[in-house]
Amino acid sequence: MKKRFQLLLSLKMLEYEIKELSVFARECEECFDLLKIKLDSLHLFMTNKENVTLWEQWGEDEDIVSWAEKVREASVRALCDMEKFQSKRSCNHDLNVSKYITTLSKSVKQELEDLSITSQSKVLFIGSGAFPVSALTIASEKNAEVCCLDIDKEAVEMGMKIAELTGLDSRVTFSNKCLKDVPFVKKATHVIVASLVKNKLEVLQDLECCIQTRTKVIVRYGNGLKSIFNYPMEMDLYKDWSIIKSDSTEGIYDTVILEKGKVVV
Repeated sequence: MKKRFQLLLSLKMLEYEIKELSVFARECEECFDLLKIKLDSLHLFMTNKENVTLWEQWGEDEDIVSWAEKVREASVRALCDMEKFQSKRSCNHDLNVSKYITTLSKSVKQELEDLSITSQSKVLFIGSGAFPVSALTIASEKNAEVCCLDIDKEAVEMGMKIAELTGLDSRVTFSNKCLKDVPFVKKATHVIVASLVKNKLEVLQDLECCIQTRTKVIVRYGNGLKSIFNYPMEMDLYKDWSIIKSDSTEGIYDTVILEKGKVVV
């Protein structure tokens, strides 16, 4: 029982600190540096072996589940604020976004290889955010055509400005329309669903009606302890989806690659 309270206290402290730092950052932009440090520390917390063991023991406890969800909501809001701040800094030339993309490209390289993205690919990125580094990395590294979708209109507008700054606006387009209202969806060869997209199964339902049969869909998600920073995903998928590859790593999120068709067991 002692271990339960240890995990519970850790979650409560994380939620409190993230929410407080988010308030501070809105009042003083310099505090975004402190918020970034705290958000970065979540990766270490989620992959710490002791914490993982504690989650395995107590992850179904009602209070633990409730506070894990509170941490996630706080961290998601904080990350959205952080992305808008980074986007604003880039537009003001206070952040070298090209250098930032080069750094990130190293961490997403394996993901791009798994998807077999080439210069002929047409990539739909759902939940691109205000600082769409992953989407821009795909366009930069693979010279692929990318369409970014996000329900946040301000994030879409900021993303467009970042694309212009990096000279990738001819390869990357943006929209905040519904999936069914975006013509690009029907010709997409690859779809990436961001880990911060909440309604993943609903998105898959919408995609099922629109995409081509052989289109690869990669879903980023976080189950278990990783759900404190990512929206989870039920792996009991619809009968019309095949699991091509599923990766659970020590990264900040896990991925699953899907295609339309009978589920592969």
